Amino acid sequence: MSTRLRARLLALPAALAFALFGAVPLLLVGRYATWSWSGIGDPAPIGTANLARLIGDADLWRSLGTTAAFAGLTIPTFLALSLAIAVAIRGTRAERAVKALLFAPGLVTVGGSAIAWYLLYAPDFGVASELTGLRLPWTTEPWAALAYVVAFTLWQQTGYGVLVVSAALRGIPADVQEAARLDGASERAVFRFVTLPLLRPTLTFLTVVATVLSLQAYTAVYLLTGGGPYGTTRVLGYYLYEVAFERFELGYGAAVTLFVLSVTLLIAVLQARLLADRTGAAGRRGVAA
Repeated sequence: MSTRLRARLLALPAALAFALFGAVPLLLVGRYATWSWSGIGDPAPIGTANLARLIGDADLWRSLGTTAAFAGLTIPTFLALSLAIAVAIRGTRAERAVKALLFAPGLVTVGGSAIAWYLLYAPDFGVASELTGLRLPWTTEPWAALAYVVAFTLWQQTGYGVLVVSAALRGIPADVQEAARLDGASERAVFRFVTLPLLRPTLTFLTVVATVLSLQAYTAVYLLTGGGPYGTTRVLGYYLYEVAFERFELGYGAAVTLFVLSVTLLIAVLQARLLADRTGAAGRRGVAA
């Protein structure tokens, strides 16, 4: 048996699983997007009317803007915290304990964590409000509601980012950093011109992952704010839920799903290419130096 044939046979189970749970559902979503269907009765084929409706849907574009604001707050903060904490605890006695504490929230389901946060910080009956007397305005002030969801997301995901960055830090050759120190570079210069460029592939990976999660955010918004107040935390994922399962417009919901998927893929590809180009340019400058 040739190596190529053996490789194809080994990849066959994964390919079949992808086709069954990935490609086929996606094709079905594309089919549903051509229907006008409430989930009850027979669907009525309407061609591309649902896709054309996306262009003039003001609520959809507002939810896209809300998602962009959420991602703009979450992603840079997530990267900065992951990098800062991983560098700060590197080589310390408390490194393992800190990593365990930070990663623990990620082991709990988003639904369970969101319910716990709601019970802790509810303005009227939350544990924090009862103990401190503070009434957090996240149910009435749009900025506070968005900050609340961002804080919850960071609390859940930062531990994962710290673990990934810490693993990348361990993979940086010590002799490269030591050579820079012997050449007279300060610790700040070593971090800026040696450590950080070598971490760029890792930060690229975390950026793409965080972007996809931000574009598909739903559970936290549903359980914490319900898209409010006044629809100011209605991200794309929550808007999709509203269309399909509150308005029972399953055909148009399928069209929104395709829109979300397209935006996610486009941004992920653009980010990967942009950051990869920067990494390559930094590497070329390092070789030239």
